Amino acid sequence: MYEKTLVAGWGDMDFNSHMRNTAYLDKSANVRMMYFAQCGFPMAEFMRLKLGPVVMRDEVEYFRECHLLDEITVTFAMAGLSDDASRMMLRNEFFRKGVLCARVTSTAGWFDLANRKLTVPPDNLAQPLRELARTDDFKVLPGSAR
Repeated sequence: MYEKTLVAGWGDMDFNSHMRNTAYLDKSANVRMMYFAQCGFPMAEFMRLKLGPVVMRDEVEYFRECHLLDEITVTFAMAGLSDDASRMMLRNEFFRKGVLCARVTSTAGWFDLANRKLTVPPDNLAQPLRELARTDDFKVLPGSAR
């Protein structure tokens, strides 16, 4: 399971003194991009390929609060993937001292920035998606071919 340890910072807080909902989305995206960079796909490579991840739906579930300067572990797993790797469901879970605090599940695809439409990723990008740990509720998704 891919994971990163992060800190809940000042800019992550809301009026109620806990981590704001959009901070969970931001940290989820950051951990995902760290994974892709580690697999040979830093931002510059996405730009070169004129390809980017596009989120079509986010769901955030909350279980416990995260407060300022809490150390949090964010995991990244695959909750769904199409056979051609063009569509995916990405799952990030947030833990504080080993206790699940939140879960973000995002439905996403790959966006061809030149043609402005969903596309199939190159094999060397699809492979890290296939190698990512799968959730217990993993689903096979339909591909982008219609």
